[in-house]
Amino acid sequence: YPLPEAQLDRFMYQIKIGYPTEDEELEIVRRSSSKAEVVIDRVLGAEDIQKMQQLVRHAPVADHVIRYALRLARSTRVPGPGEEDRRPKVIKDYIGWGAGPRASENLILAAKAKAILAGRTHADIEDVRAAALPVLRHRVLTNFNAEADQVGPDDVIRGLLEAIEVADEDASSLKEVDRLMG
Repeated sequence: YPLPEAQLDRFMYQIKIGYPTEDEELEIVRRSSSKAEVVIDRVLGAEDIQKMQQLVRHAPVADHVIRYALRLARSTRVPGPGEEDRRPKVIKDYIGWGAGPRASENLILAAKAKAILAGRTHADIEDVRAAALPVLRHRVLTNFNAEADQVGPDDVIRGLLEAIEVADEDASSLKEVDRLMG
């Protein structure tokens, strides 16, 4: 059964996993239907996972990167009283309900984790952009127009990424980082 939106929002990612190939499925059936005992080698323990989580939480992220993540998430929502409506057309046309604050938090955490896995000490805007689909796809609800036009959440998020450019202040910050890093 599908989970309610409030429950879905508690998951950091929604990752799409397709069906296995025929050879992969053959191996799955062989392993699951035989009496052979499967030995699983431990890769990580609970303490290792906790250390990795702390590493991600302590990784620095610049304000312009956080602001970019905020722009992405907030652009999916109807603006509050007194706020200017800056939503891109694709959002206005196809989103019935936008992403909440957990989306911004998880965009940053995912970006930091991606940077660390890539051997970098800090996340950048490209890390946020790379995290956008799996972090946002289950947090935005498309409307009837999207269904009628056969536009799904991934299509809308791709449109959002095209529409939400790196702001001038972000670009100048990136140039400054490049200059300092040599």
